[in-house]
Amino acid sequence: MNALIVLAFTLLVAGPAWAQQRPAPTETRPATKVDPRGILRAMEEAFSAVADRVTPAVVHVSTVPKKAPPGSAEESPERFREFFGEEFYERYFRRRPREDARATGSGVLVDPKGYILTNNHVIENAQDIIVRLSDQRKFTARLVGRDPKTDLAVLKVDAPAALPVAELGDSDQLRVGQWAIAIGNPFGLDRTVTVGIISATARTRVGVTQYDNFIQTDASINPGNSGGPLLNIDGKVIGINTAIVAAGQGIGFSIPINQARDVMQQLITRGRVVRGWLGIAIQDVTDQLSGSFGVKERGGVLVAEVMKGSPAEAAGLKAGDVVVELGGAPVKEVPDLQRRVAAFKPGQTMKLTVIREKKPVAVTVKIGEMPSDETAAAEAPEADEWGLSVEALTGDAALRLDLGVTRGLLVTDVQPGSAAEKAGLKRGDVILELGRKPIDDPANLYRALGALKPGESVLIYVHRIGGAGSGGNQYIVMERRRP
Repeated sequence: MNALIVLAFTLLVAGPAWAQQRPAPTETRPATKVDPRGILRAMEEAFSAVADRVTPAVVHVSTVPKKAPPGSAEESPERFREFFGEEFYERYFRRRPREDARATGSGVLVDPKGYILTNNHVIENAQDIIVRLSDQRKFTARLVGRDPKTDLAVLKVDAPAALPVAELGDSDQLRVGQWAIAIGNPFGLDRTVTVGIISATARTRVGVTQYDNFIQTDASINPGNSGGPLLNIDGKVIGINTAIVAAGQGIGFSIPINQARDVMQQLITRGRVVRGWLGIAIQDVTDQLSGSFGVKERGGVLVAEVMKGSPAEAAGLKAGDVVVELGGAPVKEVPDLQRRVAAFKPGQTMKLTVIREKKPVAVTVKIGEMPSDETAAAEAPEADEWGLSVEALTGDAALRLDLGVTRGLLVTDVQPGSAAEKAGLKRGDVILELGRKPIDDPANLYRALGALKPGESVLIYVHRIGGAGSGGNQYIVMERRRP
């Protein structure tokens, strides 16, 4: 009995074996303290270092525009009284003060010899270009070349010594969420620095240039920032700021520096940009069209027209073909195909895969050179054939019209009994699109009309300002008369 009591007492004191084998509690270590002020100071120092290093390379660009031709909309807003009536004239012209004729923007020095990268729209139609550096030195700049299709231009200033420059980065390596720093002259406030992030890359269909491929950022960009640099946290230029969404906040767009670098090099060496050319009119494959051509929506690009004598015609491409691959890589939308074809050098060959009558067909095309705007203008037919006179709607006239768009063709005259009048065009109309494509060059309009065969027609998208029931946007059809 005594032995049993002793055993029970021993078990009670010692406890069960599993209890004796439990590990000792982990020793609690004091948490490492993070000083938020240190992190903020490091960020502050990084931003300040970028501003200190790059600001001397950012220039203020001001221009004096050429005088408008006598009788043009830009030269004489009184003409709009006749087009749109007294009420419209009073609202959009007499009540608005005349803006300063001097335009301003930004630019960035990219070569110690004095080469400056900026936007085409900053210096477009400039008679004189003045560049002011951060040390207040002023230079008269020479236009080396410009490329409206990407909204880029290169200027040159001659200085007695090497100028400060910004280092160019690699926009192909950008990731959404990275820091973005913009430096420019918004509203004439010199060397303003703003900070944000990269919101998106490869933005297309923004409607700013023919080759939209933008970096989107929420770093504040305002009028006057155009042509200035967008930078990464290392102070390298990753884009050229060019546009904003006026109705939104924190939505700005920059041209990727890799694209800008290529355009700049061509403008410096050639004075123009050479691009590859197929000679086709193309459109996206919508859900409504996909079934008819045997592809999925956004499963390729539809060939709407093949131009006579073009590389596409020589290769056997046909209207109704759907381009689904270029060089083995898929093609999904119009901007994608446009950019990739333009990147080819004239004389190179490219392999396409098209869907023709719902079957894949391989096509090899020898790339041609895209015709210049000057060539197109020289080949444009006379306006008298159509009884239609137009002029580009840009600058002050576009702003005063307050159409919500800044580009198009203003119809300045329609001859009685002409094809234009028969189509329904009127003086004061603004032609926004031709054949479902934006248009803002009179030469391109006349060239497209001249390419029509007798009896053929083209769809025109028009904005009309007028009284009740007569305003708004509408489609009309222009037909070439038979002999």
